[in-house]
Amino acid sequence: MTAQTASQPAQGIEFYVLEDPSDSDHGHHIPETGTMLGFWIYLMSDCLIFGILFVIHAVLGTSYAAGPSPSDLFEIEKILLATAFLLASSITYGFSVINMQQGNQRGMMGWLVVTGLFGLGFLVMELLEFQHLWHIGAGPGASAFLSSFWFLVGTHGLHVTVGCIWLVILLIQVGQHGLTEANKRRILCLSLFWHFLDLIWIGVFSFVYLTGVLL
Repeated sequence: MTAQTASQPAQGIEFYVLEDPSDSDHGHHIPETGTMLGFWIYLMSDCLIFGILFVIHAVLGTSYAAGPSPSDLFEIEKILLATAFLLASSITYGFSVINMQQGNQRGMMGWLVVTGLFGLGFLVMELLEFQHLWHIGAGPGASAFLSSFWFLVGTHGLHVTVGCIWLVILLIQVGQHGLTEANKRRILCLSLFWHFLDLIWIGVFSFVYLTGVLL
C-alpha cells in the first residue's frame, strides 16, 4: 500500500516557481547602464586627448617660424559656414531623438539623414580648407603652429568622420530591426558623441580661429 501510494503522482498539489525580482533587472537595466557608463568613460578619455591637444596648441600657437600667421591663413567666413553646419546638425539630431522617444521611426530616420548631410557639409568645408593650406605651402611641417593646428583640427575632423559612418550604420540597423531597445541605446550614445564634438568645435573655433585672427 505504501509503495503504490508513493509511486502515484500526487493529486491536487500545485507547484509554483518563484521568480527572483532581480532577474528582470539583470535582463534590462544592467546592459543599458553598463553601455552608457562605458560610453561616458570613453568620452572622458576623449576629453583628455583634446585637452592635451589644446594645451599643445596654446604652447606652440605663436611659433610661426617666420611663416604665415593665422590672420594670413584663415578665411573666417568659410569657417563660420562650417561651424553653422555642425551646430545645425546638433539641433537636427535633437529632433531625431524627440521623434525616437515618440516612437516615430520614419521621422527619426529623416532627421538622422539631415544630420548626416550637415556633418558631411562640415567635412567638405574642412577638407577644402586643408587643401587650400597645403596648396599654399602651409602644411603641418611648415611651422610648430601649423603642426599643432593640423593635429588638433584633423583629430576633430577624424572624429566627425567616424560619427558620420556610425550614423549610416545606425540608419541601416534601424531600417532592418526597427526601434529596438538596443538601437535606442545606440542612438543615445551617438547623440552624446555628436554633441560632444560640437562642444569641442566651439572650443576650436574660439581658441584657434577667432583668437588667432584677432590677436
